[in-house]
Amino acid sequence: MEVLDFLEKEATFTLPERYSQLSEEEMKERIREIKAAFGERLFIPGHHYQKDEVIEFADARGDSLQLAQICADMSEAEFIVFCGVHFMAETADMLTGDRQKVILPDMRAGCSMADMANIDQTEIGWEEMQRVFGDTILPLTYVNSTAAIKAFVGRNGGATVTSSNAKKMLEWAFTQKERILFLPDQHLGRNTAYDLGVALDEMAVWDPQAHRFEYDGEDLQRVKVILWKGHCSVHEKFYVHHIDHLRERVPGIQILVHPECTHEVVQASDLNGSTNYILKTIAEAPAGSKWAIGTEMNLVNRIIQENPDKEIVSLNPFLCPCLTMNRIDLPHLLWSLEMLEQGEVVNQIVVPEEITKHAVLALDRMLARS
Repeated sequence: MEVLDFLEKEATFTLPERYSQLSEEEMKERIREIKAAFGERLFIPGHHYQKDEVIEFADARGDSLQLAQICADMSEAEFIVFCGVHFMAETADMLTGDRQKVILPDMRAGCSMADMANIDQTEIGWEEMQRVFGDTILPLTYVNSTAAIKAFVGRNGGATVTSSNAKKMLEWAFTQKERILFLPDQHLGRNTAYDLGVALDEMAVWDPQAHRFEYDGEDLQRVKVILWKGHCSVHEKFYVHHIDHLRERVPGIQILVHPECTHEVVQASDLNGSTNYILKTIAEAPAGSKWAIGTEMNLVNRIIQENPDKEIVSLNPFLCPCLTMNRIDLPHLLWSLEMLEQGEVVNQIVVPEEITKHAVLALDRMLARS
């Protein structure tokens, strides 16, 4: 089930007006009270891109898969209030026990990238790819995808990948089949395949809207990697001219970006890697070093605050934080907790058993090689 379908069919609760009248400190005090009352029965994971006001109450913070795995280890937690986006809460639901309930404080917290590949489009595109290339393709999907897409990949022998292990997983995939379909982020797929020696003219983009390949080469049969036409709306907003401007203005500055950025930006940067790689690189950098970071703004601001001994700026200082991730805020977090206090579970994320079975298979194939 896609996010928009879920919103239409399942999300029947809306935030009461009274929450807009509470002060920030009043909301924070109530959250502290409820957390203390629930104790180990309640677990709040917070994604790196969340607002500081939410991260303050996170029992753990990390990337999407890391948090889902932590949730799976929290067997005492009856309620998991996931401060992230919909696909992350889905993964947490799939990896946790039947008695545990995963809650998303605001159902509008989706992911534009994940929504760029829905299961109907994927099934249709897969049929055409099989017609063109035969049984030579193994599908891989970034964990930033819906449970339905993960299940599709699992059913077809493929696996999930993260930005940390994408290279390793592509290497494995090429031992299984001649070609790879990479969903849903074309930039992570392109950057990873290029690092493995796949030439740009050995990659084609599948456009699910136009239902066709985008390919500049002369022979489509040379293609080794099929990239789904999807992207992160945040990471696409970094451009080479941002890099050129900073290099001219700040001598010695190092450019560090996420591999969800475009190929041109990644190639023009000094370093690129996952969120954890970015955090580790900055933490280990010498005092006084100068950095421009190309990733989500809430995280960059937090990195700046936590590393006062370094000169750090956003690669694009005019970039907005991830809008869907920022749907989770203090009022929605408090509301979901107060409803639990009253014995009512709102915005519970439940992935159907059949989808879970195949999606977990795709996750397990990755975890076995990580």
